[in-house]
Amino acid sequence: MPSRYRDQLVSRCAGQLIVTIDAIDPCLCVYPLPEWELIEAKLRELASFREENRRLQRLLIGNAVDIELDASGRFLVPPRLREYAKLDKRAMLVGQINKFQLWDEDAWNAVSEADMAAIKQPGALSDDLRDLIL
Repeated sequence: MPSRYRDQLVSRCAGQLIVTIDAIDPCLCVYPLPEWELIEAKLRELASFREENRRLQRLLIGNAVDIELDASGRFLVPPRLREYAKLDKRAMLVGQINKFQLWDEDAWNAVSEADMAAIKQPGALSDDLRDLIL
């Protein structure tokens, strides 16, 4: 992890992170603790009588693990979560505004390539989104 990101994480959350599965993509989500607390509060507010709410709560909270950055900005991912994301030798830590995604490098390259091809299609992006990249 680049030192500027590590330094920001240490200052924002004392290196305390939460890692859990991404319920949509085959990767892991890594949240600074304050960001995770916001997600956890939103999940707590969901009506528990709806099956899709319970399912999402079980997946995200049930797989959440506290992790901590070491002095070099590294962290250990538990085997169960490494298995879920098929993490082996090479991984990609991808910034996502309020969190990171942790991908197997080959999976990330395939998704990134597909995303790039998709947004190049005519009409694929609204004017508001297009303005973000111009």
